[in-house]
Amino acid sequence: MTSFIIALVVLIAGYFIYGALVEKVFASDKNRKTPATTMSDGIDYVAMPTWKVFLIQFLNIAGVGPIFGAIMGIMYGPAAFLWIVLGTIFAGAVHDYISGMISVRMGGKSLPEIVGTELGKKIKLVMGVFTCVLLIMVIAVFVRTPANLLATLTPEYLDATFWAVCIFIYYILATLLPVDKLIGNLYPVFGFALLFMAVGIMGYMIVNGVNIPDGFADGLSNRHPGGEEAPIFPMMCISIACGAISGFHATQSPMMARCLKNEKYGRPVFYGAMVSEGIVALIWAAAAIAFTGGYDKLAGYMAANGQDAGILVHEVCVKWLGTFGGILAILGVIAAPITTGDTAMRSLRLIIADSIGISQQKFLKRIVVTLPIVALSYLLLNINFDVLWRYFAWCNQTLSIFTLWASTVYLARHGKAYVITMIPAMFMTMLCVTFICYAPLGTYIAGLGLPLFVSQIIGFVAMAVCTTSFYVWKKTLQSSPEVLVP
Repeated sequence: MTSFIIALVVLIAGYFIYGALVEKVFASDKNRKTPATTMSDGIDYVAMPTWKVFLIQFLNIAGVGPIFGAIMGIMYGPAAFLWIVLGTIFAGAVHDYISGMISVRMGGKSLPEIVGTELGKKIKLVMGVFTCVLLIMVIAVFVRTPANLLATLTPEYLDATFWAVCIFIYYILATLLPVDKLIGNLYPVFGFALLFMAVGIMGYMIVNGVNIPDGFADGLSNRHPGGEEAPIFPMMCISIACGAISGFHATQSPMMARCLKNEKYGRPVFYGAMVSEGIVALIWAAAAIAFTGGYDKLAGYMAANGQDAGILVHEVCVKWLGTFGGILAILGVIAAPITTGDTAMRSLRLIIADSIGISQQKFLKRIVVTLPIVALSYLLLNINFDVLWRYFAWCNQTLSIFTLWASTVYLARHGKAYVITMIPAMFMTMLCVTFICYAPLGTYIAGLGLPLFVSQIIGFVAMAVCTTSFYVWKKTLQSSPEVLVP
């Protein structure tokens, strides 16, 4: 329990100390008008209360990610606690804050537009395709998964197809209606419920003196049942994505960048939401080993239940929080995925509209952009794309590489301390390249299956190439300040 409390305190302190430093580096300006006021259109650019913007941002980036990811990641051992804490403070929250604030400064631009501005048109094209494919996958999966779950909880005539149609209709409404109507009213409720569930679990562990067998006394060795085939680096760092750093977040932040009333609220909204997500991940990582009795027992529990983290979430909530906890668990495994899918569709509408320059103020133009998204998502529902989905975690983390390097270039161009994003960019570059080179063939996520040491060398070389390219560009910029990124 002591280690858990220390980790919790460090996360909170990270928001006030390192978060303040990051905010100072970016130089937020409370007197500078935000897009919510200068570009107000009553649809996407809508100034909303900060507490609402925070809860919407939190639910946008969280969903079930920090819960399921933390449960799967904690099987690697106590190193997972360090990754959640340090990854959140120095990588994930920085990634979310800087990308969110760049969007604010650029008039609420979407992620591919930001990356294109900083890294060039060719990278923008790659980024645009990459992001669209990722979001389409998110939409399709987060229709199918909750639809299947709802079908098991309702009469037979309300089958998965019925629920899929209902969820699709909701997604379309959430995409087309003004952001302060459906999303602005529903999200704060579900965001609060997700936070309340985590706080309730934490309160139960503290009040009842639940033993959390973190195993720090035995070192940071790997506890995963896969042993040497599942090394902490890179496998654990990919498993715990949303609880430490997630590239998906940067696709969502522009939505709230268009609703932020003042730049001074950027830190609580963007940095704060990520820290909150880290806290949720920390709580569920601790709860998983406390409830099952340790790393080995957790691995056995997951194996016996088909690696379905949702079963563990439901059982923990019901046994520790009673009937109310069961309701919260159902909200978590059903409502949270739905509230990820709808904003994925809305953000994809904004990305496409930004890329082709179509104003979204008129309802008909919003429909024109949304219909192809709906059609593609529906097609994916009828295709077995499990193999593609297996790569979501890697694609998600790879997305953060583009964002972090674009943020580094932005900070360098404006004469700011770019090291705060460059170091995470270097780490994530090496991590993602190492992972896809190493991931053993025939496993759930099949990579190239190269030896770990060889994969790490390739990852290091990729990181070195990116870093060298950045400094070459920076030297060019210093000699010719008017030169922009090619």
